Amino acid sequence: MSDGQSSMHVGVQGIGTSKMELEFLVRHGVTHMDASVEDNEVETLVRHKEEAAAYGVSMEAIHIGVPKSVTLAQDPQRDRDLDEVCRWIENAGKAGLRALLYNFCILPHQRTEPTPGRGGVTYSSFDLAKFDNETLSEAGEVSREEAFERAAYWLERVIPVAEENKVQMACHLNDPPAPILRGVERWNWPVMEGLKRFSELVDSPYHGFNFCCGVASEGLENPAEELCDIVRYFGERKKLFNIHYRNIKGGLHNFQEVWPDEGDVDMHEVARTLRDVGYEYMLMPDHAPSHPDDKAPEGVSGRVRQAWAFQFGYIIAMIQAVNKERSGLSIGAATQTA
Repeated sequence: MSDGQSSMHVGVQGIGTSKMELEFLVRHGVTHMDASVEDNEVETLVRHKEEAAAYGVSMEAIHIGVPKSVTLAQDPQRDRDLDEVCRWIENAGKAGLRALLYNFCILPHQRTEPTPGRGGVTYSSFDLAKFDNETLSEAGEVSREEAFERAAYWLERVIPVAEENKVQMACHLNDPPAPILRGVERWNWPVMEGLKRFSELVDSPYHGFNFCCGVASEGLENPAEELCDIVRYFGERKKLFNIHYRNIKGGLHNFQEVWPDEGDVDMHEVARTLRDVGYEYMLMPDHAPSHPDDKAPEGVSGRVRQAWAFQFGYIIAMIQAVNKERSGLSIGAATQTA
């Protein structure tokens, strides 16, 4: 922006385009989304975009699943499934989506027992000392080199199609980062080294990250000191296509996913860093604390709940705060002069 402010904005993932879901977003100031859809056909994507637009919400992206044949290198099915993924990318381009968000995980998300938090909530948590790290997953033993070979095979196939269709491919970090879990060496540990290598597997402005502040922090010895340098590095290189704006307590091998205002990372400094590198896309909640009072009606996303409402407001306030800093006005002064 010409005044040096950032055009980043609050967003959401995993919520559909029903009347209840869209009203939930709009009344909490959310006007951009990564929508939950039933399939990746052009007609479906356009319909959801139109339903969101009717409420003033811009559907920028969707999540896609990376087929197991790709992450586990199961040939010849891998190539057939990659053909289908390339078709999804083409459909996204035809429907006018900005990005596709995905997880390249040989071993899926891992956690131990949840832990209690303020006001009766529970926090998703991980403690390596309480984790069964001896039992192999269906992936068996996979070295870091093999993980990168599989990722390169994926990227070399899909990124040229993404370029042709002007669709950003945003990869989420493996959760949690760790040297090795259940026989699989994680490609994104050490965090900075792993992300650099992944980002350089192919050279394209359409290859980047769905960057989760929480997951990156989970793999660091001192997230409070280390995270913003990582955000700055990839932000300056325009490799950040979406931000999961969440906080943790702890770090490598032992952490809780907590409210954004009570974790170890200064989330104001994260927002300031994103502003300074010119980040222009969504900041969204992720892995919010859960409470038994939250019960979404049948057919409505479980993310229509208290924790997401709180985090929407928190994100909006942070964006306003760092932009007012850049303009030289306090939020109060800006309000008085409006």
